[in-house]
Amino acid sequence: MKILIAAATAALMLSGCATSKSWSATGGSRADATVRLSYEYGSFEKPQTNEAEALNLAVSRCKTWGYTGAEAFGGVTQQCNMPGGMGGCQRWLVTKEFQCTGMGNKDPGTN
Repeated sequence: MKILIAAATAALMLSGCATSKSWSATGGSRADATVRLSYEYGSFEKPQTNEAEALNLAVSRCKTWGYTGAEAFGGVTQQCNMPGGMGGCQRWLVTKEFQCTGMGNKDPGTN
């Protein structure tokens, strides 16, 4: 019985845990009308994100620049930001870019 419990515990640890992750604004350009959102996760996590939350955050950022909306460029980039032993990675950074849409006020001095 102890072996069965140990095996089940090990399998759970290796399979990772579903973890809710929130997007954060990490960059972009008013002049290019782009917004960059990111989140981080660990090697044993299985990140779950809310795409509607990402779009709402991007739209909000774009609206502060005078644009009326945003749409995703498509896809995400993922890069290791904390290498681990034996060629693995302990922490990943996932980034998604959005294009602001609608008429934008690119020059802060104009109305």
